Amino acid sequence: MNGLNESVVSEFMLLGLASSWETKVFLMLIFSLIYLGIILGNLFIFFLVIFDSHLHSPMYFLLANLSLIDVGLSSTTVPKMITDLLNEYKIISFQSCMTQICFIHIMGGVEMVLLIAMAFDRYTAICKPLRYLNIMNPKICVSFVIAGWVIGVIHAMSQFAFIINLPFCGPNKVDSFYCDFPRIIKLACTDGAKFEFVIAANSGFMSMGTFFLLILSYIFILVTVWKRSSGDLSKAFVTLSAHITVVVLFFTPCMFLYVWPFPTSSIDKYLFIVDFAITPVLNPAIYTLRNKDIKISIKRLSKWGHYVKFC
Repeated sequence: MNGLNESVVSEFMLLGLASSWETKVFLMLIFSLIYLGIILGNLFIFFLVIFDSHLHSPMYFLLANLSLIDVGLSSTTVPKMITDLLNEYKIISFQSCMTQICFIHIMGGVEMVLLIAMAFDRYTAICKPLRYLNIMNPKICVSFVIAGWVIGVIHAMSQFAFIINLPFCGPNKVDSFYCDFPRIIKLACTDGAKFEFVIAANSGFMSMGTFFLLILSYIFILVTVWKRSSGDLSKAFVTLSAHITVVVLFFTPCMFLYVWPFPTSSIDKYLFIVDFAITPVLNPAIYTLRNKDIKISIKRLSKWGHYVKFC
């Protein structure tokens, strides 16, 4: 941690999303509503899965963990982005910036593993239904979550170890609403070529590799169903459409930024609004609108609420 003491720069200035006052107020209201939706929607799913015994299955266990991670991931950036919209000078300390980067990549790593686990769960349910409960037993489900956190920490720390000791001796303006490796490296007073390779080899490879692994797994599931059902893919496609939507939304910004680091335009900060705000607020709807079990559970909860009220 010597880099913290040796760096001349003690804080960074975030340039944010907008310049006009009217746009800032509009965005503040929109993102405040979105963040409220993220908190309420995802925590509702999380507690619904916990308290409804009918949802104590592998798929919903993984969904509850995904909801919790969505809350954490959005909370690392969205609250500060909202408050900064009303501040003329958007300042973040060096320590807070490094902490934000770590949490973003830890939780991003966990989410990638959870999406892989959910794809594996759907593969097992669709392709091996008779062995589903034996394969997706509680031990395996917990192992997926633990592996996600371990991989997330290793993923974040392996990059953080390179960044923390970089000399920051002058420029401190970050053209974004949050801190992340590619834009912070650009401000270091050193040649960033080797660090660009580290980012591409780590975050870039992880993002692209996970994305193609998930897409291939969904294609394999659809092909398997097509062969077994004489070309009728409707049920499988309905089941997988939510997962595919989440995967595309989540990984597109990641691949854009990390496969080609050192961004030369501001487009990546707008793309990452999808990861930090849009995807987390859509996930509860995406996973519940076509989910019969969740709908039944909500009706059961509603009936219980009416019963308590009249008692």
